[in-house]
Amino acid sequence: MRTTTDWTFGGSWPYEPKYFETPDGRMHYIDEGPRDARPVVMVHGNPSWGYLYRNFVGPVVDAGYRVVVPDHLGMGRSDKPDRRSVYTIPKHAARFVALMDSLGLEDATVVCQDWGGPIGLSWPAKRPRNVRSLYIMNTGAHPADPGTKLPKVLTRMRAPIVGELAIKGAHLFVRFGLFKALRKDRLTPQLKEAYLAPHPTYKSRTAVLEFPRQIPDGPDHPVSQYLREVHDGLMVFKDRPVAFAWGKHDIVFRPKYYEMKWKPDFPDAPILWLDRAGHFLQEDAPEEIVPNLIEFLKR
Repeated sequence: MRTTTDWTFGGSWPYEPKYFETPDGRMHYIDEGPRDARPVVMVHGNPSWGYLYRNFVGPVVDAGYRVVVPDHLGMGRSDKPDRRSVYTIPKHAARFVALMDSLGLEDATVVCQDWGGPIGLSWPAKRPRNVRSLYIMNTGAHPADPGTKLPKVLTRMRAPIVGELAIKGAHLFVRFGLFKALRKDRLTPQLKEAYLAPHPTYKSRTAVLEFPRQIPDGPDHPVSQYLREVHDGLMVFKDRPVAFAWGKHDIVFRPKYYEMKWKPDFPDAPILWLDRAGHFLQEDAPEEIVPNLIEFLKR
């Protein structure tokens, strides 16, 4: 991975890097706040990294909590092996659970978005005794429905050669998929640098490509089977605190997804609807989400 002169990106990410060794490579994470405080674990998706939560970390620590933000293997400052086999969703989840086990976290809250849902929610599903509550944002943990049709752009991304050229060659998942999805008033040169820095080369973008290739296209897909297990494990949280924040302009997880999937699971859970936010709601509306999250943590 390319060495940058300033991984704090102008002081916007001023956190000490920590690393967890896995059989597939090192995972980077930050661990801020008092060790004996209640932990809040924030889990990102694709093609982002822990930097996505930079506007969350300081205020949540200042509110009296311990904040842990990992980078999935292949993302952020974690190692980036050029091997497709290490980037399946179950393997991402197994490494995440191993990291959480190594930290010995208890009474935790999981905050998740995008692929951070299927990966991050595997921990409360497998270790419900360690997790107090869930704060879920624009993500899913449900098997694909019968007859699911993937968008043409996603089909192209998953195709051999075309996907490699678009995502690993032109880096379009970040340059187009992420940057075009953000509110234009939030898209600064510093932000662009922070999201481009982790993947400077063709080989370093393998994980970015593999995430869309893991999207299930039906209930019998291996990832659907994995999601079914995660979903079933989460049902113990029907009697625990769960809250949602949802960007209304997300073209991936539309409001209808929440209404059809999550609301039947947790009908009494409060939801913060964000009128100006899309898929990357942590970038689009942190000034609305962070106070809501802290209020949820205090309740």
